[in-house]
Amino acid sequence: MSLIKKVADNANQTSWSHQFRSKRFQFFLSLIADLPRPLRILDIGGTHAFWKAMGFNEDQVFITILNLTEQPVSGNNFSSVAGNALHLDFPDQSFDIVFSNSVIEHLFTRKNQIKMATEVQRVGKYYFIQTPNYWFPLEPHWLFPFFQFLPNGVRVWLTQHFNLGHIAKRITKEAAQQQVQEIQLLTKTELQSFFPQAQLYSESFLFWNKSFVAHNFLLQQ
Repeated sequence: MSLIKKVADNANQTSWSHQFRSKRFQFFLSLIADLPRPLRILDIGGTHAFWKAMGFNEDQVFITILNLTEQPVSGNNFSSVAGNALHLDFPDQSFDIVFSNSVIEHLFTRKNQIKMATEVQRVGKYYFIQTPNYWFPLEPHWLFPFFQFLPNGVRVWLTQHFNLGHIAKRITKEAAQQQVQEIQLLTKTELQSFFPQAQLYSESFLFWNKSFVAHNFLLQQ
């Protein structure tokens, strides 16, 4: 059984978000299929549970998971380090691939997002960076239609008073403001400007692009 087929068979068909992640991961696997092994992957903001849920198990691929604090991992192919996506403590081109799901929109400012994009391109020979689309009508964190288009004060009030989607309500207005400021969704044009040499892969739902992946695999091969 091929690795791509195994991922598809392991997908939880009852989870809409899992189905999108699984399809995206199959695309990722198709891009790395012909790269010479061993491979070193840096996963910014990821978890061991994600790779396990995707059914990934390849002996010659070594994955370093980077978060603000170290995360639990198991197996010889996984390691965890504490670090900051804005200042990666690795030499230039020290990883074959830099991988990241839904992290770059959590950096508070465009300046920080540009810093992460610059670091990704410095550290990785290849990169695969996914982020939700600003223009998709259902905001993916609060799971509230058109939330990102509401006035800032309304978004803060809703965050302070209700549990919405993946965001638990915040006790204070200041905490709610910080949560709203943290998430800065990107348009396709903005993402392309951060990764000017990238190709953009679009994930569609009905008539809208749900999210984008910036990658440079086909350009490098």
